[in-house]
Amino acid sequence: MMKGAIDTNYFAEGLQGSGKSTLVTRLSALCSGSRAFREGDYCPTELAWCALTDGQQYRSVRAKYPELAAEIEANTYSEGDRKIICYTKIRTENTSLYKDLEQYEIYNGRLPMEDFRAVVLRRFADWNGDSMIFECALFQNIVTDLLLYRNASGAEITAFYREIRDVLADKDFRIIYLKTENVQESLRAMRKERTDGAGNEVWFSALCGFFDASPYAKAHGVSGEAGIIAHLEQRQALELQICKELFPAQHTVLVSKRYTDAELHAAL
Repeated sequence: MMKGAIDTNYFAEGLQGSGKSTLVTRLSALCSGSRAFREGDYCPTELAWCALTDGQQYRSVRAKYPELAAEIEANTYSEGDRKIICYTKIRTENTSLYKDLEQYEIYNGRLPMEDFRAVVLRRFADWNGDSMIFECALFQNIVTDLLLYRNASGAEITAFYREIRDVLADKDFRIIYLKTENVQESLRAMRKERTDGAGNEVWFSALCGFFDASPYAKAHGVSGEAGIIAHLEQRQALELQICKELFPAQHTVLVSKRYTDAELHAAL
């Protein structure tokens, strides 16, 4: 293990299918005593797959699903007057719970831009800790929201990340970005891997529905595989540019699924 790796925080970043989950597992093994945060976990910097509710909203959910009250409570965390419900951790066949709580997520244009900006910046500013490893907690969900649901330009997104950089100025962290060399090949591999028991491409079907319904896709007249590939290529290029411009000394780029142990050790 490289000197300083124990106390450093790591952001594992990259496109879907780039191997972020595997990278988090490898980093956890290398950094003894670290704590890993994956998508859907209660995380100090990220709210993916989590519902951000106020007291009244939380009580309403509890009242609507009394049979799940104990599980809801077990997966709820208080931050001031807000309640964060990690709803994908709740196991139930009553899928209406997930639909009800999804509306309280902060992404996909659900919040006005100023509210979204305030939530993101406040969480990064309030975060205080060491030896934490985060799976796609810096770029994926924020950039996707800004690109697909707010039609933000690259310059506007970079300006937002300049604000994020400023609130992170006193934090000790590194970004390890897994670069996908061929987005089309990677997407098609994921389509084959992420199928149900009958071989149906359920993941890709959901991704197409998500992308095709976005304001970006409608405004640009794009859809399906071709539109998704172009979007992912745009997103990766923008994220890498932000790393280079705003986090020059704090990021390392590794080739997705092709980096060596030596390259990973050197990134620590």
